[in-house]
Amino acid sequence: MTDGNARHTPVLSEEVMESLAVREGGTYADCTIGLAGHASQIARMLGGSGHLIGFDRDPKALELAGERLKALGEELGERMPKVTLVGEAFSRVAEFVGPGSLDGLLADFGVSSMQLDEAERGFSFMADGPLDMRQDTRQEVTAEQVVNEMDESDLANLIYEYGEERRSRRIARAVVRARPVTSTGQLARIVAGSAPTMKGERIHPATRTFQALRIHVNRELSEINDLLQAAPKLLKPGGRLVVISFHSLEDRIAKDALRDGATTGIWTVLTRKPVVAGELETERNPRARSAKLRAAEMLGAGEASLV
Repeated sequence: MTDGNARHTPVLSEEVMESLAVREGGTYADCTIGLAGHASQIARMLGGSGHLIGFDRDPKALELAGERLKALGEELGERMPKVTLVGEAFSRVAEFVGPGSLDGLLADFGVSSMQLDEAERGFSFMADGPLDMRQDTRQEVTAEQVVNEMDESDLANLIYEYGEERRSRRIARAVVRARPVTSTGQLARIVAGSAPTMKGERIHPATRTFQALRIHVNRELSEINDLLQAAPKLLKPGGRLVVISFHSLEDRIAKDALRDGATTGIWTVLTRKPVVAGELETERNPRARSAKLRAAEMLGAGEASLV
């Protein structure tokens, strides 16, 4: 994630590179390539004998990543690694990457700055746009369909579970009464009117509801679960897994997966506590404030795991 003035600056840049410990000539997968911020850094360190595999289910993001990496290739020449771009969800990584073939796997979860900044994608209430929220615009279900067609009780449960919003029933009731709801601005006003900002809160009252809808539309949590289940089969001994989450639901899945893998002797957890952005980075890029990085290293045969 980045801010609007530095769209190509990846979050926790130094920390990611340190955690990945990129090996020259290795094979690395960036499962959320976005605008190729982290991927470009990895490519610079891989050298001409390396292989970078990038996944993104957003066709526009993949196109822009390809353009940036092509420009980097012109700069690096023979030092540019082989690049393979895959326009699929990262949960399908095992279909495109062979068992035990990766030296490192990186996943930067959540919505990208490009998606947030484009009103027509419908991810943000900061600018009015259609209620879409699809990361993969080829899929059928949009946030507008969910908001207008889901049963009130199910909508309330969705907002509570995925948005961790305590006032979910009040919000769902207001949404159902206001149907049809067709734009991000309209939805934000409905939520703010039914559940205004509470004392001490610094976020917009619609933030949690928008998060819940986005997670549901894109099946984000199940995608993360699938990726973390596949990761141990894809990494070589000594290979590194690095994940960045942006809210507690994502981080909880990552924390549990790394803990369970350590307990069963799959890997060593390198981050006993999540790594977070420093003050300078959060001042430069406010979206980095919620970023949490966790990392693990695959164990070889006979090695003991450290929790």
